[in-house]
Amino acid sequence: MSGMMVLPQVSQVAATIQLAVAPVFMLAGLGAFLNVCAGRLARVIDRARKVEQSVLVTRGREHDRLVAEIRVLDKRMSVVNGAIFLSVASGCAICLVVMLLFAAELFDAHLGTAIALIFILAMLLQTAAFATFIQEIRLASRTIHIRNEVLFHQAEEEEDDGEASTGA
Repeated sequence: MSGMMVLPQVSQVAATIQLAVAPVFMLAGLGAFLNVCAGRLARVIDRARKVEQSVLVTRGREHDRLVAEIRVLDKRMSVVNGAIFLSVASGCAICLVVMLLFAAELFDAHLGTAIALIFILAMLLQTAAFATFIQEIRLASRTIHIRNEVLFHQAEEEEDDGEASTGA
């Protein structure tokens, strides 16, 4: 009978589930962060599509301004995609941690070092994702500003007391 696998007791499984709760909460947080990233990416894509249409029909300074804007939008898309990739990779590593916690219990394997290293990897990936996200926010903040001609625009003054409209 020494060759038979010993099944874990319910209490052991419950303890493993308790250990897995923190990584699972982290996955929920990652999901929220991914939702924010996806929202930003969608807004950047929408703006890029709008600017792309205008680039083709403008000339002169306005054309140059729109080309510069679309280049920044393209860069922002790449940066957000990087943050999304890093977060998803972190999420995969966290899922692997949870699976290894259960595998270690189920097969009575000594996987503590592997679990710790993968968890550290997940944290490094998520740290890189947050840093990348900050880069995108800074890029957006540096490049999106209200032009001076709009900030200092003044409406044309109407003629005195409507004299022009009455012919007086």
